[in-house]
Amino acid sequence: MGEPVRVSIVAQDPVLEAGTRTSLQYHGDIAVALPGERAQVAVMMVDRVAPQMMNAVRAGLEADERQEVVLVATELAAEDAVQAFAAGVRGLLRRSECTAERLASTVVAAAAGDCTLPPDLLDELLEHGPGAALRRPDTRGTAAPGGSALSERERAVLRLVADGRETEEIARELCYSPRTVTTVVHDVTRRFHLRNRAHAVAFALRTGLL
Repeated sequence: MGEPVRVSIVAQDPVLEAGTRTSLQYHGDIAVALPGERAQVAVMMVDRVAPQMMNAVRAGLEADERQEVVLVATELAAEDAVQAFAAGVRGLLRRSECTAERLASTVVAAAAGDCTLPPDLLDELLEHGPGAALRRPDTRGTAAPGGSALSERERAVLRLVADGRETEEIARELCYSPRTVTTVVHDVTRRFHLRNRAHAVAFALRTGLL
């Protein structure tokens, strides 16, 4: 077993923060960061995904590229997932579904560079694609450059990335090598000038490529 993932917890409600801290501190793969100690993953507990909050998340990630963010929200809809992933959030959970084990697995996945969201939200995003309900005023002009599209292999890989699968799991399910999976994701992010895997998933969903 490697070093545990160091996690910080951000919540306006001190009782909620204390409860989340307690639920995570006994998990073997996670260590709750002490005050002033750098965390690899920040768990943010919010009521809803708001544009101002996502701007703050984006600014924070730009200031510290080594930290990932997992967002736990009371209300979470498909358009919120698009907005959160576009801001660079790695993991999304509803508070009502946020068991200690599920939160821990989402945190560990985020630290490994994978992104996770509730399966029903993924299904809704894949079903509606670039529908009007998922469009934001700031997403205009994000159509794929030059009419570029994803290949079937790229779509299959990104779907599993969006489902929170790790590279080795994707490779086994699609009968590819881990190197091939990594190369596919790298090619997509490079071709469309994206920041990371989460940004690739959000971009593909917003522009109808996935």
